[in-house]
Amino acid sequence: MKLLLTSAGVRNAAIRDALVGLLGKPIAECDALFIPTAMYGHPNSAVRTWRAIAGREPNCPMTELGWKSVGVLELTALPSMGEDSWVSAVRSADVLLVYGGDALYLNHWMRLSGLKDLLPSLTDTVYVGMSAGSMVMAPSIGDDFVVWRPPAGGDETLGMVDFSIFPHLDHPDLPENTMADARKWAEGMPSPCYAIDDDTAIRVVDGEVDVVSEGHWERLGPTAA
Repeated sequence: MKLLLTSAGVRNAAIRDALVGLLGKPIAECDALFIPTAMYGHPNSAVRTWRAIAGREPNCPMTELGWKSVGVLELTALPSMGEDSWVSAVRSADVLLVYGGDALYLNHWMRLSGLKDLLPSLTDTVYVGMSAGSMVMAPSIGDDFVVWRPPAGGDETLGMVDFSIFPHLDHPDLPENTMADARKWAEGMPSPCYAIDDDTAIRVVDGEVDVVSEGHWERLGPTAA
């Protein structure tokens, strides 16, 4: 699986170009599946979830990029369905668009739904995460980002990359997301970390990691250069 881990979706030309490069063909020729599940980990999220699905969140563009088709995959529904009802749709999609919200809630349902176990086999699929949709791929998120608490506790996530992500760096509506806050958060993390703003994405292909940015970011943590 090829990963494009963003803070706020495909917001600029550099991230869009990176996405097209991962897809290997124009966006207009690609079928997408949109996963809104993380939103339900936040209270009163119904309207924002609808807006995201409908492509009416211009500050966090995901579904509105001009895809050939967009389907919705709601992970909370999958345990009540047979795999024949959804696995083929996931396998045939060119891209999974995984929206933001609560990373631990998303982690819980990725595991419970069976999607987590399917992901490693999707070698040609592009995974585009936004905020929590990116953070969930890390080994853990850190106590600062724990809101919804899983039944077993902890802050562990999927561990499909070996670094953690601090999103929305220096966002004007998030005064607790300064670089100083990010550095303090990283001091308590066991893995390398990236602090990224909304104009930055992390690209991962075959284990190789690089940063695509029209904004600012910093690598932090135990092995930061």
